[in-house]
Amino acid sequence: MRKKIKIIIPVLVIIIIGTICLLSLKEDNEELKTIKSEKQLLEIYEGDPQDSDFKDIFLGILTSPFSFLQYDFYDLDSGILDYDTTVKNSALTPAEITADSINTIGNSAKGFNPSASSSSKKNYSTTNIQVENVDEADITKTDGDYIYSISNNNVIITNVQNPKEIKIEATINGGDNLPVDLLLYNNKLVVISSKIDYNSSYYYYGYTNNGKTFVEIYDISDKSEPNLLKNYELDEQYYTSRCINSELYIISSGNLKKDGDIIKRTYTEDRKEKEIELNNIKYLKDVKTNTQTLIATTNLDNVQSDIKVSSYLIDVSNAYVSENAIYLLDQKYEYNDNELSIKKLFGIKGVIGLFEDYDNYNYNSQYYTEIYKFGISTDGEVKYNTKSKVEGQTINQYSLDEKNNHLRIALYDRNGARVAILDENLKQIGISDNLAKGEKMYSSRFMGDKAYLVTYRTVDPLFVIDLSNESKPQVLGELKIPGYSTYLHPYDENHIIGIGMQTRETVNRDSYGKIRSTTARITGMKMALFDVTNVNNPKQISETIIGDSRTISAILTNPKALLFSKEKELIAIPVNNYSEDFEIDSSENYSSLINSYTNYNKEYISEGYLVYKINLEDGFKLKGTITHEKKNNKTKDYYYYGISKMLRGLYIDDNLYTVSEKAVKVNNIDTLELLDEMKIEEE
Repeated sequence: MRKKIKIIIPVLVIIIIGTICLLSLKEDNEELKTIKSEKQLLEIYEGDPQDSDFKDIFLGILTSPFSFLQYDFYDLDSGILDYDTTVKNSALTPAEITADSINTIGNSAKGFNPSASSSSKKNYSTTNIQVENVDEADITKTDGDYIYSISNNNVIITNVQNPKEIKIEATINGGDNLPVDLLLYNNKLVVISSKIDYNSSYYYYGYTNNGKTFVEIYDISDKSEPNLLKNYELDEQYYTSRCINSELYIISSGNLKKDGDIIKRTYTEDRKEKEIELNNIKYLKDVKTNTQTLIATTNLDNVQSDIKVSSYLIDVSNAYVSENAIYLLDQKYEYNDNELSIKKLFGIKGVIGLFEDYDNYNYNSQYYTEIYKFGISTDGEVKYNTKSKVEGQTINQYSLDEKNNHLRIALYDRNGARVAILDENLKQIGISDNLAKGEKMYSSRFMGDKAYLVTYRTVDPLFVIDLSNESKPQVLGELKIPGYSTYLHPYDENHIIGIGMQTRETVNRDSYGKIRSTTARITGMKMALFDVTNVNNPKQISETIIGDSRTISAILTNPKALLFSKEKELIAIPVNNYSEDFEIDSSENYSSLINSYTNYNKEYISEGYLVYKINLEDGFKLKGTITHEKKNNKTKDYYYYGISKMLRGLYIDDNLYTVSEKAVKVNNIDTLELLDEMKIEEE
């Protein structure tokens, strides 16, 4: 009997080791891997190789013939071996070890448009979103009867049922949190806030990688008394969010954080600290980073259910979301030091010194973009699908578009701009030729089977690209005009609006009159209307120049600042004009200046909300400017509202509402006659 036992035990150990080896090798061939242990997560944080998990398992088996009982083989089909880290250092017996629990998300109701979630019968504008039925968060929302806006660290609910008597209905105090985004779904208000620990060792010189994301979900059935239903806090900085049907997706990203000898993987839900299970922390075998991106999913029809939080060890620099998928992008710069080949070095040209292409063979640096695709199932669950790598970089979310589950993406690098088309598995189907080599791409927009790209160096070429043949996208037409557009917005299927900067080109000549170079100087903002009916010959049919080189607007970097209605012949934008010592002198610095304009301390010449009438016959016609500033005629100082940043404009029926940090105004949409105004009191 003892002899049989002596034989059986080694056989069992060999079988176990073989099984684990096979499972590990199987997983090693898989793209997405699962964190096995706290030790492995710590090694990733410290920059050690990510493939040490098999070594840990193997050594563990050798040191203890019963240690395999700590591993749970509940998902053998996917080759995942999950290790219960709460057991690793505990006194539990093998019989007490159980599998990790897996969180599930409640069902969602397909076919619901979250941006039209009010029972109000009024005609009102919604946030300028990219994809139909995929709602995006913004700093101002409305349901037709109430306006929800952010003022400092408060959320203001304004009753606008009577446009001649608007009033604050309720105020949600953010406390130590700073509200940054709002979402509306039925009678629920989602407040997304940022939390920064200024005392943290991660905070220095105004920069922090220790930000946190705080989410509060309120029942606003009674607008005067918002009732907090759920709150949760993620331990990374807020990146973006979407609401599709009843599912809320919050994406945050930042560096892994160490707490003592372990990596923090906690989050807080309804003031209870919870832990992201190790089997919910994934990494890609060929992606080396200690940054984690969290995707938190909440069912807004069942907020009492637990949220689901998954961690992916990837960096994010851009995001695009369709109804069926989340695409996260990581843009990188790859440097390759290519040495001279023996043939070139000792060949005839190399020996006699005729080889001049040193720059091309010594340095082969290139921007490229990693694309990570996550599928969204019918019940709202997010699951990683695949990834792909493309040369070049994108501008923003409008550089991507999904049609029939195929991804179209606009890219640019030193070789020019182009459009690539990828199938549902992110395999390239086709790609256009490079356009405008040496120029930067400033905007892109996909409309049906067409793509529109704007590049710029000293003039603005608008390119029209036909995507109907996915295997061979082709450039159909090109229009060159002064300036450049940073945002393209559809007017209708044959016309497009461009918003950007106007420039003046200067030709530089030497003393002999020979042209040495051309430069361009920004002279103001510009809105243009393009006719692309004849795709081979696009035309500009109208333009309006706004201000001068001191003029900026949030619309230049944030499309949500745009208010547009073809039916109402309305287009409106917020505009800021600074003093003479402020000036945008090149196309390269406009973005940083605009993104920081809320903290810019230069004196205003003016600030207001510019309202235009727009149609194909008359083009742009300025109706007037709405301001939220009043001056004391004696001292010429600003008072009452103070100097406030214009945030958003929206319409409800025939009234135009403008919202700033300090006030809400309502004007007649046609005459701009002031109907009422309300100061927002600071708390």
